[in-house]
Amino acid sequence: MNPYLKILRPMNCIMSSIAVLLVGLIASGVDSIFQWKELLFGMLTVFLVTAGGNVINDYYDREVDKINHPERPIPSGKISPRTAVIYSGILFLLAIFTSYLISTCALLIASYAIFVLLLYESSLKYEGFVGNISVSILVGMLFVFGGAIFGKLPLMAVFATMAFFANLGREVIKDIEDMTGDINRRTLPKRIGKEKAGMVAFSSLIVGVALSPTPYLYFSFSIYYLLSVLVSDGIFIYAALIQFKDPHKGQKYVKYGMLMGLLSYLIGGLT
Repeated sequence: MNPYLKILRPMNCIMSSIAVLLVGLIASGVDSIFQWKELLFGMLTVFLVTAGGNVINDYYDREVDKINHPERPIPSGKISPRTAVIYSGILFLLAIFTSYLISTCALLIASYAIFVLLLYESSLKYEGFVGNISVSILVGMLFVFGGAIFGKLPLMAVFATMAFFANLGREVIKDIEDMTGDINRRTLPKRIGKEKAGMVAFSSLIVGVALSPTPYLYFSFSIYYLLSVLVSDGIFIYAALIQFKDPHKGQKYVKYGMLMGLLSYLIGGLT
């Protein structure tokens, strides 16, 4: 594969851009298809932001990759570090341009997401809980971006908040699980201890669960959404409890809960 294509991790970018279509279905149901121009530019923007993020990630991880992934374009010498920085900058600028073609609001959201991503890659990913928050913001921003595209910002802000807290809980649980091996990161469990970090993860997941009826109560989502999201809530509650004894099992069930939550959001958007 061409090194300039390989460094993008194209399948990762494609999956991220498809997420915009899913968010569109959640926000506006099948009517989102009629906003095909906004949908196309939205998917392209997310593709470019993800691509730029993957390139800058390889730039910052280039020394580690000499050992762990020597075949990657930068450590193998196929792309120089300087070229990678320029390449990522071009991708981010293109993403800003395509978001501008959607709306000013979409432009601001995309620009903020790029800022958070760059901050995370340059420093915050080594800072434990602050890094956890940054990653969770980026997860939630996808829903906010979709809300800007399809004119459903208040509704999608609710979903973004739920996604933020669910992902934050999982990030903390993963840090508890990896506590022994994390020698170069100041993670929350290493700062305040395993039990207190577990309570942070528990609280974060429960906040997400508490917010889940909001689309039904205030945004006219159907009873089918409520019934399906209750299944997701049950998985999250189980994960929040089991993670105290088994962090690996806990973070795995949070992932299942997030997948079920996304399905319930789709059911709500389509019914």
